[in-house]
Amino acid sequence: MTKQFWIFLVVGLAVVAAGVYGVLVGTKGAHIDLAGEILKVRVLSVNPEASLVMVDFRVTNPADYPFVVSAVAIELDRAGAETVEGQALSKSDVDIAFKYGKLLGPKYNDVLIIRDKIAPHQTVDRMAGARFELPESQIEARKAIRLRIEEIDNAVVEIGEKK
Repeated sequence: MTKQFWIFLVVGLAVVAAGVYGVLVGTKGAHIDLAGEILKVRVLSVNPEASLVMVDFRVTNPADYPFVVSAVAIELDRAGAETVEGQALSKSDVDIAFKYGKLLGPKYNDVLIIRDKIAPHQTVDRMAGARFELPESQIEARKAIRLRIEEIDNAVVEIGEKK
């Protein structure tokens, strides 16, 4: 193998690597996704065997296209047990819970509902609520809580709580 062969090989690999990098960077905004964090989790005991969980969160849409919500769910990882999905609360249910459940504190954000749009490169603060058939003590002793947001084109985003 000659020196000229190795020079052409290295230059060719560099050109191919630059092309692949350009394609990846150029299509970055076409990937539907959300980046986010859970800001606050509030729990209200409805009865000895059921509780409401309200999750305040912040999400950013890094894509060049709007993120259209098709479903929102809250999942709870119980300490030493299985994962439980809560029964999602509607916007009117959340409003009623905050109106009569003064122990929840003030309502800071709007509820993220189906068909909500998060514009490209926009950051929004929203909330979601769910009912769990668990006592408040078991929810407070959780390992983690996750918010799952599905997009109308089947993209799924999971945002986990940082404890």
